[in-house]
Amino acid sequence: MLNEIIAFFGRRGEFFYISVFMLVMFFVFLISWLVEPRRLINGVFFTIFLASVVIWITVMVHKSTSHGLQRAYDLLVLAAFFLITALLIFAWFFLFWNAYFVWKYESHTLPNLLTLIFGFVALILSLMFLFGPGQYLPRWLSVLLASIPAIAIYLGLVLYNFLVNLLLYQIYPRRYKQDYLIVLGAGLINGDRVSKLLAARINRAIQYSNRQYQKGRKRPIIIMSGGQGPDEKIPEAVAMAKFARKRGIKTNHLLIEDKSKNTYQNMLFSKRLATKDFGGSNFKAKFFSNNYHIFRAALLAKEVGLKANGVGAFTRFYYLPNAIIREFAGVFVMHKRRHFVIMGVIVLFFILQAILVATGNIKFSVI
Repeated sequence: MLNEIIAFFGRRGEFFYISVFMLVMFFVFLISWLVEPRRLINGVFFTIFLASVVIWITVMVHKSTSHGLQRAYDLLVLAAFFLITALLIFAWFFLFWNAYFVWKYESHTLPNLLTLIFGFVALILSLMFLFGPGQYLPRWLSVLLASIPAIAIYLGLVLYNFLVNLLLYQIYPRRYKQDYLIVLGAGLINGDRVSKLLAARINRAIQYSNRQYQKGRKRPIIIMSGGQGPDEKIPEAVAMAKFARKRGIKTNHLLIEDKSKNTYQNMLFSKRLATKDFGGSNFKAKFFSNNYHIFRAALLAKEVGLKANGVGAFTRFYYLPNAIIREFAGVFVMHKRRHFVIMGVIVLFFILQAILVATGNIKFSVI
């Protein structure tokens, strides 16, 4: 029996092993994601699975007898490579274009200028890549400056993993069996009126509540979470509750959490309020925010021990790049120690390389 299994594996060669690896990675990713979608490692698992799919297709195509199919596939891969390279080099153009629309339609605050700032950074990196200014500098300084694109590549990979997780989180299955729906607050217009962005969150929670009730289950209690800012006349939660009542939500289906000042406190204080109202911590909950915000909010919910996943509300497309950069910065700060250690190791490596070059020990240099 064992010999037959070994022969079975041997007859199929690399294609079989790649297929097995691809299926294993798919199930590793799927189980990890379904059990806990708030893990950054899920993006890594999905990327490995995706890479194995590409390798599987490549091997399958090149094992075929159709030379036309092989040439067409090679051209497609080459075109994809050049397209991705061009997008990375000219990313600054898109960032400047987006910054124009944010500047035109939104307030001129520092958070809303992130795409403009990143646009200048991307432009500088693109010029360094295209023109290679290091060739005009001393060799040791050129080696030292190589740490800048190296760190940029690392940050790009971290950003990529964040984007993958953000996209995956949008499609996480929704179960209409909730006890509480937590709506995260946002700034009020003129200090007392719900903005369009905040209204989208509340309407999404009301829609979810109605859908659950239509399925024959109990109507969940909606927790409006948001304190009073220095420029606001009333707490955000009070304005949110007023908005929800005008849309048919009864007062006995509303709870108000009006002490929080940030997303972390939204989650912590809402958890305490729900625990007190439910009589224990075994309740089921969902939280609601805009689609760009729900993954970082989920990480904060996990931090405070709140077993809740998010549902995203629609956000205008032009606002997404700036908002996503802000969310990435927030997640980066949450894990800043790990990232600064890795970037420190990268810089140290290039410093050592520069010293080797400056002292004439270039044979030890990998640059």
